[in-house]
Amino acid sequence: MTDRLCAATAGDAPAAAELWRFSTRFYARRGVAEALLGLQDRDGCDINLVLFALWLGISGRKRATRALFAAAERDTRALRRELVEPLRALRRRLKGQADPDLRRLRAEVQALELAAEQAVQRRLASHAGPVFATDRAERLAAAQANFRLYLGRETAETAVICAALAAFAEQN
Repeated sequence: MTDRLCAATAGDAPAAAELWRFSTRFYARRGVAEALLGLQDRDGCDINLVLFALWLGISGRKRATRALFAAAERDTRALRRELVEPLRALRRRLKGQADPDLRRLRAEVQALELAAEQAVQRRLASHAGPVFATDRAERLAAAQANFRLYLGRETAETAVICAALAAFAEQN
């Protein structure tokens, strides 16, 4: 694999770790995984970009712009197409297999898929910038605005994600 597809620079490591930590904690909240997968599978949304948009705001880093999303998508496109999507497709094909060897293989593919997702998030974190806001309400408003900007429309999942984000902000 080329250096271009490897991890982001060391200067991005703290932001990348913070984005990954947010993503795993938020994704685990009730209803969030299903909502995000619905946006991905039905509407073609990139879950990592959704999580990035939410994290940018909730961490107090910035309000996103269409230009930021375009740049972030360009920077992650190769990783998504060459690694994440093929690994996801393989993992899904192996789902429900009774053969123990295939079940172990599926677990290994899933671990690789998560590693590829984390590489995507390292790239995204390089677009983060410094913290600008500490007020909880301002951060929540920025996160919700970023999410809506990325989606470009209201969906059935919008309310689920925004409610989960508000609860997350209250606890953090």
